[in-house]
Amino acid sequence: MNRPFLILFALLLPLVGWAEIKKPKPNIVLILTDDLGWQDVKCYDIDEPSPMETPNIDALAKKGVKFWQAYAPAPTCAPTRCAILSGIHPARAQKTHVVGGAPPAPHHLRGWSMMSPWYSGRMPEDTVTIARALKSAGYVTGHSGKWHVAINHNAFPQPEDVGFDWTRHERGATEPMRPHRMTGFATRHTDDPFRLDKEDFPYHQNSEDAVTFLREHKDHPFFLYYATWLVHTPIHSRSKALLDKYVKKLGVRLPDNPHQKWMKEGQSNPFYCAMVEMLDHYIGRLLDYLEETNDPRRPGHKLIENTYIIFTSDNGGMEGSRNQIITDNYPLDRGKISLMEGGTRVPLIITGPGIAKGVESNVMVNGLDFYPTILSWTGTKSPKDKHLDGCNLAPFLRQGPTNPNLVRETNNKVRNSMVWHFPNSAALESSIRIGDYKLVRNYDHVNNANNHELELYRLYNAKNGRTVREDIEEQKNLANSMPGKTRKMNQRLTEILTEMKASYPYYNPHGSRAPATKKNVCAVLSHQQTGNTVQFTYREKGAKVLRANLIYTLNGGARYEEWFRAPAKLVGDNKVYAQLPKGTTHYFLNLIDENNFLRSHPEVLDPKTFSKSNVKYTEKALKAKPSMIKKSDLGEKN
Repeated sequence: MNRPFLILFALLLPLVGWAEIKKPKPNIVLILTDDLGWQDVKCYDIDEPSPMETPNIDALAKKGVKFWQAYAPAPTCAPTRCAILSGIHPARAQKTHVVGGAPPAPHHLRGWSMMSPWYSGRMPEDTVTIARALKSAGYVTGHSGKWHVAINHNAFPQPEDVGFDWTRHERGATEPMRPHRMTGFATRHTDDPFRLDKEDFPYHQNSEDAVTFLREHKDHPFFLYYATWLVHTPIHSRSKALLDKYVKKLGVRLPDNPHQKWMKEGQSNPFYCAMVEMLDHYIGRLLDYLEETNDPRRPGHKLIENTYIIFTSDNGGMEGSRNQIITDNYPLDRGKISLMEGGTRVPLIITGPGIAKGVESNVMVNGLDFYPTILSWTGTKSPKDKHLDGCNLAPFLRQGPTNPNLVRETNNKVRNSMVWHFPNSAALESSIRIGDYKLVRNYDHVNNANNHELELYRLYNAKNGRTVREDIEEQKNLANSMPGKTRKMNQRLTEILTEMKASYPYYNPHGSRAPATKKNVCAVLSHQQTGNTVQFTYREKGAKVLRANLIYTLNGGARYEEWFRAPAKLVGDNKVYAQLPKGTTHYFLNLIDENNFLRSHPEVLDPKTFSKSNVKYTEKALKAKPSMIKKSDLGEKN
């Protein structure tokens, strides 16, 4: 190194600081709330003001970029969580709804004309999650709160199975109140596990665990996945003072009977409003820790200065059930468990080093973008052969977070479209957004006056660099008046889902509203197992059978019984052959005909009981011969 350069370096060093020249790897905090609606956060107010108070989240928005058109990968919890952690679209992962891992069957034998396809019960344990990728780059990885990427909160795989060094699951103040939500309010007694703090908020172990992780690992680059249990059901507040505050603010009266339904429309549920403010309070505690704590890796600086924060929700707000109205996503239509805007649009705030403050963006982004963005922020190489369905937002956030032309696919093309696939529950739909327009495809439209096959909405009118709200309410179906655009968007939706090998819902041959071609559904006549091979014979009744699947389990009768799908082979003379995977204990055959009817053998639902509730699948399934079963294959991990 020459003398003039050394002199220049010595002069510059006091100005910029050694820590700035050799800045350590940044920290990442991903806050994923549960069922928090787009209009439940005060700083997202449009039209009618939200009654909920969220000062800490509002303050966070002023320190970074707040997105008005941010979306979850799915309208329900588990597929969004898997998508964010894996970077893989729910349709590609065959993980499109909660729980899963069960044989396809209608919810009711006669009342449902369609049924969901098989979908995975879990995120595979060999998935290279963002936690695994960061861990390989020297990060310590932590999880606090909800998990739910398997058929049960406690089923395999758990966080430590997919790359997390540290994990805590405590529900804290969201534990159900017994015997009902008007009893068991928190006190200031020292032995009260939910003792109130000076601001009348109950002690919340979920929040404390998140801060504990930061406290224990602040001297390393860290990744914290803080998955709040709030504001999911049960809807209650352990703070009586906070509940009373919203009763007064909303001008409502609590029912005399604590078990009485709450059916007042709008954002009028005081229990829920109190929960949202509780959520805000606990997030504030975590943010305070980051802002007040010295960074051991950067003397003279606070942790917050080298920490990226992503705050969002797993799906749109849960508007309610038969027993209560919880919230209202208006002006967005519907909520959780729907692909209408209220089910997938979510609050999203991103802050961190190099990100402009106080920016409001109308650029369309998605939770799938977090994985590649975090890789970029941390300088972590993308895992070998890893497919990512999202975009790297880092250049966009750094250069111009209101410019949609900076959000680019891996081929460097500007992204202008997104796809959602939810062939589940009562929704049974897929959707695609291209620019200002959104198309919704309803699969359950035959003999159904409530559904059009295709719906087209113009959400915005973007021109001359301005984004003007047009029909975010999705009330003006343009499908008939714009047939060309409807056809092209529907075709593009099919192309994308085909590339992802998405699974679609089937017609139920027992459904009262099912198409008349149900009379042509085949019948299975016989089956026999020889070694690992099972042979079936069937008789067609007018509809050609196009494909067959084996639905099998490796742990029949276990606590977390889980079913998988494998293709079966159609051969001549109406025969089907299937290879039973090693360890198979029970199995079903699924035949799908040219009219998209699914025939299950044996039938999953009993014609006498009709309902899918509490079905014990192994009691209905065919049992594999003992030679197929090994005790080592019956563990919970299978």
